[in-house]
Amino acid sequence: MQITEHIASLSEEGRLLAAAAEQAGPGASVPTCPGWQIRHLLRHTGMVHRWAAAFITEGHTAYHPDGGEPDLDGAELLAWFREGHSHLVRSLEEAPADLECWTFLPAPSPLAFWSRRQLNETTVHRVDAESALGGPLTPVPATRAVDGIDELLTGFHARPKSRVRSDKPRTLRVRAVDTAATWTVRISEDPPQTVRTAGDDGTEDVDCELSGTAEGLYLVLWNRLPLTAVTLRGDRAVARLWTDNSAVT
Repeated sequence: MQITEHIASLSEEGRLLAAAAEQAGPGASVPTCPGWQIRHLLRHTGMVHRWAAAFITEGHTAYHPDGGEPDLDGAELLAWFREGHSHLVRSLEEAPADLECWTFLPAPSPLAFWSRRQLNETTVHRVDAESALGGPLTPVPATRAVDGIDELLTGFHARPKSRVRSDKPRTLRVRAVDTAATWTVRISEDPPQTVRTAGDDGTEDVDCELSGTAEGLYLVLWNRLPLTAVTLRGDRAVARLWTDNSAVT
């Protein structure tokens, strides 16, 4: 995906999140985030948007702490969220292609990193907001879902922070049936190592395979849908190893 596509999609995802939050109300429970209400979701996501925008607009080249979550609620909180989201989108749109600032995952450029990262951050939390309504979720296009799976498997869980570990080496395959994307995830005592292949190239024997649409896999791997949303073949314990330990904090 191109940077401009990421930014345009981020703009839309933020609007959808705010609309779902407004319809649900600040006190509505968020089933995908146990213990959270919509107010907690808005405070968290709005804080992250402002934190990310600060790197882009202020050019911090080292880690810079966030500003904390606001003591706001109701209509005031919703307006604060919308303002911060709009500021983030404008910051990305106006940033130079050669932007220099801190990042925490490999990417072609800082601008590519932040546009992609904030799109996936906002998409996952838009799903959270819509889950509070109990109705259908806005679809995630397959190309975006594949890009998000890439970020999760080859970015987040390649880091030493990943808690997806196993004393006994295990292999998990993730196959998106509506695209040409397959990922092979090797789980051991070290951070998971993931290789993406095309189509039927991922034919080696594995301990467990998850297959489904790219969107279904994206939401399952982010723990926003249950494992029953995709097809599981092989050792279910390997899939549980992922779902029980993969939360990004």
